[in-house]
Amino acid sequence: MTFKKLLVAGAVVLCSGATLSQDYLPILQYHHVDASTPRSTSVSPAEFREHMDYLKDAGFQVLDLAQALADIKEGVALPEKAVAITFDDAYRNIYQNGFPILKEHGFPFTVFINTGPIEQRHRNFLTWQQMQEMQQSGGMFANHTVSHPYMLRLEEGETTEQWQQRMTDEVNTVEQLLVEKLGQSPKMLAYPYGESNQQIREQMAELGMIAFGQQSGVVSGHSDFTNLPRFPAAGNYAKLSTLKTKLNAQPMPLVSYQDGGDFAGNEPVSMTLNFKEGHYRLQELSCYVSGQGRAALAWQNETTLTVTANDAFPIGRGRINCTMPDKTGRHYYWFSNVWIRAAADQAYVTEKVKKS
Repeated sequence: MTFKKLLVAGAVVLCSGATLSQDYLPILQYHHVDASTPRSTSVSPAEFREHMDYLKDAGFQVLDLAQALADIKEGVALPEKAVAITFDDAYRNIYQNGFPILKEHGFPFTVFINTGPIEQRHRNFLTWQQMQEMQQSGGMFANHTVSHPYMLRLEEGETTEQWQQRMTDEVNTVEQLLVEKLGQSPKMLAYPYGESNQQIREQMAELGMIAFGQQSGVVSGHSDFTNLPRFPAAGNYAKLSTLKTKLNAQPMPLVSYQDGGDFAGNEPVSMTLNFKEGHYRLQELSCYVSGQGRAALAWQNETTLTVTANDAFPIGRGRINCTMPDKTGRHYYWFSNVWIRAAADQAYVTEKVKKS
């Protein structure tokens, strides 16, 4: 069973000079900015402009992601309504359709690039020259591996030690290219498909990487910096009305949680949430299971809750999202966890690699 200690703060504080600040950061995740690409990972240029216009008009402070994370880790307060913008996969339509809007608004942003198609000069992916241009207007480029693999899957005949070396090579090759072509690397990685487990997270920590998943939630100083959450903002999640709620979310006030591990099996998954003591609206907490609706909630005591899915997950990735209104009702606390259910022929790495 996986036990994870959080001690999440997530409170808005009043700093000297009567300047409002916060100690947490919602991060938006995009892929395509195009009306003709797969809807599940796309926003149209019109939708993207609507999002960026809202951030500007509502007074959000769009921050450089690497600097914001460094500040959070060091306990430096962020400005009130801080947010960061990210893209995965280095699609050329980010440059064609998204970058002009970002440049117009003066917003910094981070693109996680998989360098295989870039080096092959695939016409649907960014060029190094385009990235250099974007760098001059607030663009930062980070690691999304070379080949965008399922990082937890063994190739045929591959040992776990060989798998571990292959994943190291996937990451280090991109790090070298970032420095060679763009002059720097922020040492940040987005897991392809958002998939990670304890082994790969430990490996990223050893490589000095900050890493991101695709589970929703808000980053705080007590988050797992090898599996940081982001809010998807494309496809079904592109609607501005729901995006507003996520932009105003705060970290769930947890002391710890237990999730039973990274992999799901034939039984419904469950997780136990241990809440901080305080005046929270715990009776209004709701949890939803991907594809199943509301989860079953069982309170063990005043601060400990077990959340259980209704059925076993199908093959693939499954999530449970939990939200709770704050005392004002204007913001929601947010927490999400993801599990992987592997098919028998997918050869996922499920046992810890032994080091010699």
